Amino acid sequence: MADDLDDVSDDEVSESSEALIAVHWRDEGYYPPPASFVAQANASDPAIREQFTEDKFPDSFTAYADLLTWFKPWDTVLDTSHAPFWKWFVGGELNASYNCVDRHLADKANKAALIWVPEPESEAHQAITYRELYVRVNEFAAVLKDLGLQAGDRITFHMPMVPELPIAMLAAARLGIVHSQVFAGFSGTAAGHRIADSGSTVLVTIDGYYRSGDLLDHKVKADEAVEAAAKEGQQVDKVLVFRRYPGQYSAKTPMVEGRDVFVDDLLAAHKGEIVEPVALQATDPLFLMYTSGTTGRPKGCQHSIGGYLSYVAGTSKYYQDIHPDDTYWCLADIGWITGHSYIVYGPLALGTTSVIYEGTPNYPDAARPWRIAKQLGVNIFHTSPTSIRMLRKVGPDEPAKYDYHFKHMTTVGEPIEPEVWRWFYESVGKGEAVIVDTWWQTETGGFLGSTLPGIDPAKPGSCGPAALGILPVILDEDGNEVPAGSGKAGNIVIRNPWPGVFQTIWGQPERFVSTYYAKYNTDPKSTDWHDWPYFAGDGATQAADGYFRILGRVDDVINVAGHRLGTKELESVALTVNEVAEAAAVPVVDEVRGRVVEMYVALKPGYEPSPEIEAKVRDAIVTDIGKIARPKNIWIVPDMPKTRSGKIMRRVIAATSNFTDTGDITTLANPEIVEKIRQQVQTAKRARGEAPKELSEAELNEIKNFGSE
Repeated sequence: MADDLDDVSDDEVSESSEALIAVHWRDEGYYPPPASFVAQANASDPAIREQFTEDKFPDSFTAYADLLTWFKPWDTVLDTSHAPFWKWFVGGELNASYNCVDRHLADKANKAALIWVPEPESEAHQAITYRELYVRVNEFAAVLKDLGLQAGDRITFHMPMVPELPIAMLAAARLGIVHSQVFAGFSGTAAGHRIADSGSTVLVTIDGYYRSGDLLDHKVKADEAVEAAAKEGQQVDKVLVFRRYPGQYSAKTPMVEGRDVFVDDLLAAHKGEIVEPVALQATDPLFLMYTSGTTGRPKGCQHSIGGYLSYVAGTSKYYQDIHPDDTYWCLADIGWITGHSYIVYGPLALGTTSVIYEGTPNYPDAARPWRIAKQLGVNIFHTSPTSIRMLRKVGPDEPAKYDYHFKHMTTVGEPIEPEVWRWFYESVGKGEAVIVDTWWQTETGGFLGSTLPGIDPAKPGSCGPAALGILPVILDEDGNEVPAGSGKAGNIVIRNPWPGVFQTIWGQPERFVSTYYAKYNTDPKSTDWHDWPYFAGDGATQAADGYFRILGRVDDVINVAGHRLGTKELESVALTVNEVAEAAAVPVVDEVRGRVVEMYVALKPGYEPSPEIEAKVRDAIVTDIGKIARPKNIWIVPDMPKTRSGKIMRRVIAATSNFTDTGDITTLANPEIVEKIRQQVQTAKRARGEAPKELSEAELNEIKNFGSE
């Protein structure tokens, strides 16, 4: 079996480098954009790339800044004097709220800015015009101003997908208040940590919201958040509570007198009030977005007003191909950077209609997204591989039943497996829509790698070339360039700054430098941007055609006998087996090989676990990757442990395979599955004589943190 080294030659082991991840992907074919799409695309002339070549940097990015309205033009495009704390459009003054709302009133006042779809299908959709958005943003800005909040103060939102969230964000931005939105699925304690880190004195929340048919009590988390923040020395003076249903309280948790107040009661005193947008420096912070790592102090990524807003406007225009008359739906959550960039700030800066959906994509059934798309005439659809895999699993034939037509589809958040990509293209897009598979991060603000949909053909599994003005390179551990077409992988880094990059980690400048810039910097005193490549923390390979393939986090690799196997590659191969809906690869500590691979798979409806399916998965991995990657065990489980956002929590199953503590599972959407998997896997392992091993502290930490940020 896979415990011995018979399948691995000495040459194979000695040739492997710790800097490289084994890459065995087969290159995929091209899918060119339809002529009808090219004819209307915002970018259809390849000459646009000539405007963003390295010799034109950084002035090339003024084309993005010119998409905005400035109260005062900038003096300096890029200031590198305090490298790597880059400053974009220095001296310029603007306001994000003005750019997303006010400036559209002249010609789009009666056009829908937001369309909100409640989860219960019995409830009517809400269309909010740009004029109505203007009124509501101003009134809530008046509430915040009345509380004494002003430019530079921080405010925390712990809100679900309701229109009050973008309204609150834009109201804060109007005054220059730095907002921090915490994903509603996070616990009150997690929100409290972020409140304390940011120094917020006001928490904005809601009494309840719908998720999978249940009206959840969300207010209870506010009490937990305030308590957690207090333990860290941060006092919350006010908790502002929106009501899911006007005039009625949907939570069982009581309001705290003197601290908690209903927002609609406050709004009554400011009806029709106008708050002039504050002219802010382009380099002032717009928001903090905390990354969701499971250990240590949270990282508050600080994004600027001018650089960030210009970058999301530019990438929304050219990569999402958003026109003002489009109906655009990003099926993500505003609690993540995707929602900030590509539900709120990017689309609204361009004056388009942005759809917001409250609930779960597969509630009450797997056809819900396609019904919404048909009802609203959605023509641009944006979602994550996680959601695509889930919809493919529970309703593979549903899209064909609905008469909607997308011109464009975006995937975001993680690499998408080619097999899943093809289903997305053929079934969801009906072979009509272009797909952009984007690579970027919370820290980057917007897309770094993607095809230009009106110019470049798509290639399943590859994000594409670098985005306009972005200068990536793949380096090994010693800083040597890994050539395109070499079949080798390394660390993808960005050689230059760009306007969307975050400014710092809030309150942790040293961590900012050490995490993202120190690895390949040779002169800490340099003010030359060439000396400060951005370390993304992702492994990648580049084909001869220049397209990048992202292999996942460099820490998400399994080192088998000196070969570093990317988990994303293993999982992609497993998904080529017809019966498999989801797959996760995890490491198991092994005395001989260091680590061996175990695969967890969940099946599509209608299939039952069998040795034959296990064999298919094993054979596919051996055929596509090699014997070195052959899993020690393949576990067919009823479901994967997942977060509320649908992400498989790999550390939980890694802990199960290694007989270690699964840790905190309170953030799981389905915590009950953990015990079922543990019983299944560990009982079978013991029966096979695979007794628990005593792990070192380093090994325990590796398993504990596997798959986390």
